[in-house]
Amino acid sequence: FFYLIIQEYLKHYKYMIVLYYEQKLKEGRRRMIELGKIQKLQVLRNTQVGVYLNTADNRDSEDILLPKKQVPEDIKIGDMIEVFVYRDSEDRMIATTKRPKLTVGEIGFLKVAEKTKIGAFLNWGLEKDLFLPFKEQTSRLQKGEECFVGLYIDKSNRICATMKIQKLLSSESPYKENDRVNGTIYYVRPDMGAFVAVDGKYEGLIPQNELYGIYEPGDNVEVRVTKVREDGKLYLSLRKKNYKEISKDAEIILEKMKANGGMLPLNDESSPNEINAKLSMSKGAFKKAVGRLLKEGKIKFTANGIKIV
Repeated sequence: FFYLIIQEYLKHYKYMIVLYYEQKLKEGRRRMIELGKIQKLQVLRNTQVGVYLNTADNRDSEDILLPKKQVPEDIKIGDMIEVFVYRDSEDRMIATTKRPKLTVGEIGFLKVAEKTKIGAFLNWGLEKDLFLPFKEQTSRLQKGEECFVGLYIDKSNRICATMKIQKLLSSESPYKENDRVNGTIYYVRPDMGAFVAVDGKYEGLIPQNELYGIYEPGDNVEVRVTKVREDGKLYLSLRKKNYKEISKDAEIILEKMKANGGMLPLNDESSPNEINAKLSMSKGAFKKAVGRLLKEGKIKFTANGIKIV
């Protein structure tokens, strides 16, 4: 009996030790200087080349330099200063008071400053251009072109860009069905739909049958969550709830018919592309709206399409 008690005590004791060291490890990570992030660091000492910085409560990692030309005149030892941390041309961690156009984990457009055999270099607002490896490109780039990218830290602990936005996104969003969210389209695949970075953080898809109109990477969209998959990924729609959209689509169809002499050369047999080209809506939405208008007696089918009654 006493042996069992001692065994349980030892298990509990080991568990508490593990929790203690895990917490310390997390605290240590939080205190470390973060590469690719804007953060507040403390001025430790002043030198001829600039001031050296570190976190307020961490002295384990190496201090980093804020070059003299960027040091505010009234700065004093012990002061906190907001900086961005990256690597200079000699691969040393360095601080700057300049704000880059993007930080690690963010997505957006950057212009190609130079194109090489190993990749492209992008202008992100700092003296040293940002590297976009060739393997991280999804299309051919030209100098001066803007490309839609996200920033990440590679295996060599360097800040790099990628056009493969999906790998930067999480599937653990806080959203549920019918929530309205904002996102940025980062890739369009005709047979699947438009891939969306919701809030710039979460992975979403507007399926092909919900994608009406012409969209390109970089377009901002307001969408509705139609489904949260088991893996956490979001299915999205550009449309609001059906009953509201049917009414809106019916109005669009009537206006188009009036502008076209009271008729449209469309019916149930029309292809999705024909409907999309004339009305910028999916075939499913067209059929629902037409059904409503028929029921209300506002239109009728003819040999040439639909006509206002």
